[in-house]
Amino acid sequence: MNSHFVLLGIIGTQEIILIAVIVLLLFGGRKIPELMRG
Repeated sequence: MNSHFVLLGIIGTQEIILIAVIVLLLFGGRKIPELMRG
């Protein structure tokens, strides 16, 4: 069982949006593409 699927089952759309906003505030919009690449 993949842990990512379990997390997606627990976390709703509102939580995902909230986390995305927090990440934007913490890292800024310019660093996110770098994080996505790994």
